[in-house]
Amino acid sequence: MRLRKEPTYVKRRQRGIAVLIATLILIISAVVYIGYMRTNPPSTRDFIGTGNGVEVTVEIPEGSSISALGPELVKAGVVQTNGAFQIAANNNPDAANVKPGVYRVQKEMSAESAVAALLDPANRVPSLDIPGGATLMDVKVVGGQTRLGIFRQISDATCQEGSKNCIQVTELHRIAGETPPQELGVPEWAVPQVLARGPDPKRLEGLIAPGEYVINPEDDARSLLTRLVSDSAKKYNETGIVERAQSIGLNPYELLSAASLIEREAPKNDFDKVARVILNRLRKPMRLEFDSTVNYDVTEQEIATTDEDRLKVTPWNTYAKDGLPETPIASPSIEAIEAMEHPAEGEWLFFVTVDKDGTTLFNNTFEEHLRDTNQAIDNGVLDSNR
Repeated sequence: MRLRKEPTYVKRRQRGIAVLIATLILIISAVVYIGYMRTNPPSTRDFIGTGNGVEVTVEIPEGSSISALGPELVKAGVVQTNGAFQIAANNNPDAANVKPGVYRVQKEMSAESAVAALLDPANRVPSLDIPGGATLMDVKVVGGQTRLGIFRQISDATCQEGSKNCIQVTELHRIAGETPPQELGVPEWAVPQVLARGPDPKRLEGLIAPGEYVINPEDDARSLLTRLVSDSAKKYNETGIVERAQSIGLNPYELLSAASLIEREAPKNDFDKVARVILNRLRKPMRLEFDSTVNYDVTEQEIATTDEDRLKVTPWNTYAKDGLPETPIASPSIEAIEAMEHPAEGEWLFFVTVDKDGTTLFNNTFEEHLRDTNQAIDNGVLDSNR
């Protein structure tokens, strides 16, 4: 039996009817919505005054806007309606300049007062700004000031006047040393090495990435450490650290450790060259002999290290051990990670910074390196205060 073919004009008519019906539905829906909004406009009820004295904290995430905070403020009882808050935000010309962070506000504020409070820097909870090359513990610099460690910075940021939750350094040590690394957000590729350090709180070295972090005053030591380590793991993983490590013959944790050496040894414009020196020495094989790895385990640090310190066998001293240090020696920046993932091309085995402007020279032979090291000594770069 032959099937009857429907004429083309019938199909066109059916499509036309479908389009017409869809258009009518849209028009009717729009008319109904407009009518509803006219008879039921968004509420703009508002509290009066600057609050009832009950303090709460709200967070403006990175990349967000002040107006996006409206529903949360209503839920927290800060403003009465989102409609009133949106009007107040639109009427304030500075609202677009709000900075991300956690802010202290009060319940039952007028929308105008709430917007003003979120724009007042005095209401912003202090943030934690971790520089590249920071260490977990304080470092005493010979002839200089103590360089505050990440644990100390956390304590200082949370122990401001009026803080509800002052986190002590000793508590951070305990949490870092006792909590299972998976529960702190340590990436899977670093868990075995962290566990191998036992209860040493320095086992988290290198796993908190440099950057600015919002401090939530409601966080306890464990919650805050978990957030820092988890956020850092995400940053490092987003660079492709697992795949890139394999491509250069390292595992991800080794790449992290190598990047920490770059951070402590080189100016940023030479990161990729130092990465190449590290790989060239590891493949030769040849000890790295980085002074930064000697300094990591000494009581007082300076650029110049002593013969005695260089002979001391530690898990980090690359003068006295083959290969990389057993853990990172600092927090490597994303730039240092990426330099290690994409090293420069070259056959260099040596480098030395020869002046106080950061000029760094790279060489293939020890004789050339010795010449440049003498130049560094003449320029006072390797002077010792001990």
